[in-house]
Amino acid sequence: MAETTIEWTDATWNPVAGCSIMSAGCTNCYAMRMAARLEAMGVEKYRGLTRKSGGRPKWTGALYLDENALEIPKTWSRPRNVFVNSMSDLFHPDVPVDFVHKVWSVMAETPRHTYQILTKRPDRMAAILQHGFDVLPNVWLGASVEDGRVIHRLDELRHVPAAVRFVSFEPLIGSVSAGSLKSIHWAIVGGESGPKARPMNPAWIDEIFDMCTDADIAFFFKQWGGQNKKKTGRSYRGRTWDNMPAIAA
Repeated sequence: MAETTIEWTDATWNPVAGCSIMSAGCTNCYAMRMAARLEAMGVEKYRGLTRKSGGRPKWTGALYLDENALEIPKTWSRPRNVFVNSMSDLFHPDVPVDFVHKVWSVMAETPRHTYQILTKRPDRMAAILQHGFDVLPNVWLGASVEDGRVIHRLDELRHVPAAVRFVSFEPLIGSVSAGSLKSIHWAIVGGESGPKARPMNPAWIDEIFDMCTDADIAFFFKQWGGQNKKKTGRSYRGRTWDNMPAIAA
């Protein structure tokens, strides 16, 4: 576990490490840079998960299933929001279903925590969770959608059995106005940050904000992004937006 500066959560928990590039939103993934840095520091868990390509780290597609990490949330007495697998994707095709069951068991045994799981593979998430998994009230399930080319993930997310469904429009690199937020409870919006960050058009944010307003969905604006995200800040329409799903309040 690690305390985190991610604005919409309190901590990260990584029973899985490693991933593979899925779509355009993965191009400048912060987790690839972080994994390479951790490997350079000698952290065995991240060895061989990235390689250098074009002078930048890229996922190799290798995964590390960390059985020891499964017990960590049980040791936390204070309730917290927990982003599950900030360095991977629990629904990556190479994560065995029995390992997903182990993660589920830990979350069921620790109802004091709220777990937030994001995937770029909501189709696999839906297929797995429809058989043999309980809907846990403390588990929020979401999909990352970066532009209109992957808007189908919203439809796939609607098939996921969950107490709370959410979408992360980050990095937002194109319009998603063709999508629908029906049966989704929370939307996070953020621009890409770090080296070679792609710009975010304010009109794309306006489209999502209006969708959330019309559907009465919680809107969370994470950041404008850019090479210096602290400089660009988090203010949108003159204020910060830290709304969370009312269903889980």
